[in-house]
Amino acid sequence: MPRYHVRRSDRELTDPVEIDAILVAGKFVTIAFAREDEPYLVTMSYGFDAERRALYFHAATQGLKYEFMNANPHVCATIVLDGGYVRGECEHHYTSAVLRGRLSRVNDPVELRVGMRVLLDQLENGSPEYADTPALDRDEAYERMAVLRLDIDEITGKRGK
Repeated sequence: MPRYHVRRSDRELTDPVEIDAILVAGKFVTIAFAREDEPYLVTMSYGFDAERRALYFHAATQGLKYEFMNANPHVCATIVLDGGYVRGECEHHYTSAVLRGRLSRVNDPVELRVGMRVLLDQLENGSPEYADTPALDRDEAYERMAVLRLDIDEITGKRGK
C-alpha cells in the first residue's frame, strides 16, 4: 500500500524534534480506522508519551471504535496545529503530523494511571492543580472508563507556508 508522502519537499518536516513538538503541542487527534471496506473516523483528546513513542486516550468502555479496533488495530491518525490564515496572501500557517501505528486497550493497572496522567498533563498544560488528582489513584475510576494507547510505528510532518 502506498504511504503518505509530502508532495512538496520544501514543506516536509524531517527533524524529529520539530515533529515531536507537534505531538506535544496538540490536544486533539483524528484517528482513521478501517474494517473490510468500511472507514471510520473519530477525533479524541490525547496525551503524548515521548519516551514510549505513544499517544494515550481515555474512552468509554464500549462502542464502535472497539468494533473497528478489534477487527483491525492498525490505524492512521493526524494532528494539525492551526497557525492561522495570512490575510491578503492566500496562505495558511499550520504544522501537521500523520501517524501510523497500532491501537490497543490498556489493561495493566499501573499503565492505566500513567496513561491518564500523561493525558491530563498534556490537556492541562502541566498545570500544578491537576498534577495531584486523587481520583486517578482509585480503582473505581477505571471501572467506568478505558484507556487506549496508540503505539507509533511511522510518522511524517508537514509545514504550511
